[in-house]
Amino acid sequence: MFKKIIVLVFVSFLTSCSLEAQSEFSEKALNEKVYNLNDEVSTFKEVINLHKGKKIFIDVWASWCRDCLVGMPKVKELQKEFPEVVYLFLSVDEKKDSWKRGVKRYDVIGEHYNLPQGMKKGDLVNFLNLNWIPRYVVVDENGKIALFNATDASDENIIEALKE
Repeated sequence: MFKKIIVLVFVSFLTSCSLEAQSEFSEKALNEKVYNLNDEVSTFKEVINLHKGKKIFIDVWASWCRDCLVGMPKVKELQKEFPEVVYLFLSVDEKKDSWKRGVKRYDVIGEHYNLPQGMKKGDLVNFLNLNWIPRYVVVDENGKIALFNATDASDENIIEALKE
């Protein structure tokens, strides 16, 4: 019994450390290649730098993800409430055609990029410790991460980060 408790405590410790909030993207994450709807390649850093001076709401999603689709109406509410924010959608669909169809089918308004390695591989998903989607991240006007880990579009921390 004691060994089980020790193992449980150790696993909990490792999990809590890996979910520690980050304030800056790692260089490896920033250098991750992303593709836009026209199949043009950029680095994540180039995409973030396009919006310096503005808040960025990042929605990591996939067209096959039920929870992602359930959260979309709340994201659309955020877009109405905070129209000055840049809404950046990062798809982890491994099939680009599925991603592009999903953007149209679900009328996802914002900037769109794809991480073609999916949610299990790549420096950006590793940095985010992406084990569940949707995943919401807020980046402030200086490029710093204001909110690192939200998995529910109704999370009050999102609104607080967008208001700051």
